[in-house]
Amino acid sequence: MTMLDDRTTAETTWPTAYPQGYAVVDVETTGLARDDRIVSAAVYRLDALGNVEDHWYTLVNPQRDPGPVWIHGLTTDVLRDAPLFADIAEEFAGRLADRVLVAHNAIFDWQMIAREYARAAVTAPVRQRLCTIALSKELNLPLPNHKLESLAAHFGVVQQRAHHALDDARVLAEAFRPSLHAAARDGVRLPLLECRPLTEWSDSPVTPRVGHQAAYRGGGWRPSRRRPPCPHPNPGRFQDGEPLKQGMRIAFSGDTSVDRELLEDRAVEAGLHIATSVSRLTSLLVTNDPDSATSKTLKARSFGTPVVDEAAFTQLLRDVAAVED
Repeated sequence: MTMLDDRTTAETTWPTAYPQGYAVVDVETTGLARDDRIVSAAVYRLDALGNVEDHWYTLVNPQRDPGPVWIHGLTTDVLRDAPLFADIAEEFAGRLADRVLVAHNAIFDWQMIAREYARAAVTAPVRQRLCTIALSKELNLPLPNHKLESLAAHFGVVQQRAHHALDDARVLAEAFRPSLHAAARDGVRLPLLECRPLTEWSDSPVTPRVGHQAAYRGGGWRPSRRRPPCPHPNPGRFQDGEPLKQGMRIAFSGDTSVDRELLEDRAVEAGLHIATSVSRLTSLLVTNDPDSATSKTLKARSFGTPVVDEAAFTQLLRDVAAVED
């Protein structure tokens, strides 16, 4: 565990408003869409000061294709005899109860967990979440990007098995403790958000295939909300062969295999601006049907706006370049 100078704790007046316990969570999944499933989950339980109390890990049989095996390494054979989520729901709940859920891009982990509990006809025992990306922004950490590996490197935490739920949770727990102490020392209010568990679930038809994520065309279960304005200036158009840059204006057209709101959330977390229409200022249009005659694709052609499909955009999201404001 990464250790802080003892003077840091001694000189810090711990805020009484801070939570009394945390559950640092990581889940690996079959994909990013509404109908995707959890294939493994890990929890590190921390006390109020961020000290590790214990940890827990489980595989989960998703009852479908395991999805991106090349990322999480969990094949159908490995998962065949794993417990179903309903079988581990109670034990998982016991480790989440009465604690703030902490995760890197916490909205994703929370949504996956909430959906699994709804499928199991159980209410997830989570009332608040804390995203370590949001916390690093509140602390103004000098990170080149908001990847977990960058946060870990900043605090000297060594990653052993990236995209393994237990190791990702360990790395995050070790990076969260000094972040928590820095927030307490500097009087930073923790960016806690309310979690509203799902109470009902209706599966939509899915025909799983490797590399395929089922489209979600329903109205979505999250309440609509206004996103804050992008803090970065628009650096201009996307150039083929170069990375996306923070502040770029991204528009979407047509159906996406990943839940559109989740895809947009990932783009916002990376520092991109979500545009509702295409104009001369649009940096990039994302569409799986570039030959369609929608107003956005027609405008993109007339303006010469670059166009990529969803798969290419997802790859680009992995490495968005920071820009100096």
